Amino acid sequence: MATTSKNDTLTTHGRLYLVPAPLDFGCDSQMDLQNTMPLGTLTVAARLQYWVCENAKSARAYLKRVNEIVPLSSPLQALHIQELPREVHKKGDHTGNFDARHLLTPALDGHDVGLVSEAGMPAVADPGSSVVRAAHDLGIEVMPLTGPVSILLALAASGLNGQSFAFVGYLPQDASERAQRLRELESLALKTGQTQVFIETPYRNAAMMQTLLQTLQHNTRLAVSSGLTLASGACRSDTVKNWRHKASTLNNSTPAVFALGR
Repeated sequence: MATTSKNDTLTTHGRLYLVPAPLDFGCDSQMDLQNTMPLGTLTVAARLQYWVCENAKSARAYLKRVNEIVPLSSPLQALHIQELPREVHKKGDHTGNFDARHLLTPALDGHDVGLVSEAGMPAVADPGSSVVRAAHDLGIEVMPLTGPVSILLALAASGLNGQSFAFVGYLPQDASERAQRLRELESLALKTGQTQVFIETPYRNAAMMQTLLQTLQHNTRLAVSSGLTLASGACRSDTVKNWRHKASTLNNSTPAVFALGR
């Protein structure tokens, strides 16, 4: 725990733990947590009483799985779980528009708090950065735990430049705007060598692949990773020309990460 002194009054704060979640949220099958999550992370998660999350239902489902490996220190029903507001889910909280300090009241009272998203590392391609900023502003120690991060797993498996890369989030939903954005990212990747990484909502995977193959230059290298850490997971990296020549399908229910470069 972090200790601070103000006006000669000793105050002991809890910590904010960033707790990764498995990457199988919304998938047809689930992996054994012991194959994807370090025991140390599960041990910390099992002892936490206070949580901030995207969705309380999915957070409880995750903690139920944790309990099967490391028993929770309190019954699931007794945990204090707070959800981020709906507008944070819709618009994100990476721009600094949401003040999350009130969600950390338990930490100010001396309790450790866990921050969890529905999949992967919270605050990376998911809501939660507002909570982390608030913790720093309040003098609360932030402790990231080890677990799967789909963006880095996909980048490592792509064969593209891992020394210089950019994660650009989601691309526009409108087909013409999406194509224009892809041309911009491709131009940047080919000019600078910087790998461009992005994601899409799974049910738009097929539309994204169609736009990629219709828009990108034939020598541009495209890598697609889907179902990472699942038994059905796969990663393919090839030139756009070869992608076009080899029939390929992308499951519209499985999360995917896309990367392009030279």
